[in-house]
Amino acid sequence: MSMYATLEEAIDAAREQYLAENPSVDEESASVEQFNFQKYVLQDGDIMWQAEFFTDDSEEGECLPMLSGEAAQSVFDGDFDEIELRQEWLEENTLHEWDEGEFQLEPPLDTEEGRTAADEWDER
Repeated sequence: MSMYATLEEAIDAAREQYLAENPSVDEESASVEQFNFQKYVLQDGDIMWQAEFFTDDSEEGECLPMLSGEAAQSVFDGDFDEIELRQEWLEENTLHEWDEGEFQLEPPLDTEEGRTAADEWDER
C-alpha cells in the first residue's frame, strides 16, 4: 500500500483501490462499512498518510480502524472534513520511521535524523 502527503490524497487512492478490487461495484452504489487510516512520520520529518475502505467491518487491513457504518460511507462519498478526521487521530498511534520502510510508535532518538524528526514532530 502506498503512502500519501495528504490525508485527502490517501482517501482518494483508497477509494480507487476499493473500486478496483470490487469491479462489480460502481462508485455510486458502493457500500462500505469500514474506513481505516494511518499516520506516519518519516525520518526527515515529513508526514505521510495511508487509508483503506472495506465492505465488512470485520476485515483487517494495514491501517487502524477509525470509522464504521454511515461515517465510513460518508468518507467514501467524499462528505468529510479532513480537519475533523485529523483531530480524531490519536497521536500515540502515529508510526515513526526508524529505518527505511520500518516503523515504530516512537521516533528514534539515537540518531541525528531521529532527533530532527522528533523535534519536528513536537513542533506540530
